Amino acid sequence: MIEIKGIYKSFGENEVLKNISATFLPGKNSLIIGSSGSGKTTLLKCIVGLHEPTRGEVLYDGENFTTMDFEERVPIRKQIGMLFQNSALFDSMNVEKNIMFPLDLFTDMTKAEKIDRANFCLEKVNLKGKNKLFPSELSGGMKKRVGIARAISMQPKYLFVDEPNSGLDPKTAILIDDLISEITEEYQTTTVIVTHDMNSVMGIGDHIVFLHNGENWWEGTNHQIAHTDNKPLNDFVFASKFMQAARAKL
Repeated sequence: MIEIKGIYKSFGENEVLKNISATFLPGKNSLIIGSSGSGKTTLLKCIVGLHEPTRGEVLYDGENFTTMDFEERVPIRKQIGMLFQNSALFDSMNVEKNIMFPLDLFTDMTKAEKIDRANFCLEKVNLKGKNKLFPSELSGGMKKRVGIARAISMQPKYLFVDEPNSGLDPKTAILIDDLISEITEEYQTTTVIVTHDMNSVMGIGDHIVFLHNGENWWEGTNHQIAHTDNKPLNDFVFASKFMQAARAKL
């Protein structure tokens, strides 16, 4: 479980986050949504420690991550998996070595054990046998799946995902959503996803946090979102005629 309490973040005089509080539970897909500039990515970076909050606390299973120094954070960082928006694979490494990279850094596993783990993760994301391919040989969806495989290589308790469906066709995006959801449920991972994809919101949004002007404007589930009278949320989620028509049938 991750708790964020009263998070503020400013860059100079620009206050990006204002008193954000939320709880992210194991086994649930928690989605952070909002328009461009609403503070989604900044909040994610504050939670994982890439930004330090101006004020507030981030707690991992009750431990105050915010007040820890670099060394004290290491045990928690080892339990974090991250899927970046562009997958962030190393072009000079093949698929197997990309997945093994965190294992090389943070474990004393033998090479055979690392290869076994890489094979397990590749099978989990339906890329069995693709070990020796390089990122340049992969489609966008395959890169995302390799990114997921690397993110779960350390068996993380906490999984952070930044815009997983960016640049993907709708069918592949659904496959990625389903894969993340399956991993979250199977391993009871605390999963936090930043997204602008409304298909993801409606499809896997167990818990949704809507940011508006740097504030937590609404929280709920994908079932509740269709029945709220929160105008900024409605204007964002149901901006298209297609989504408006879909909402009318719910």
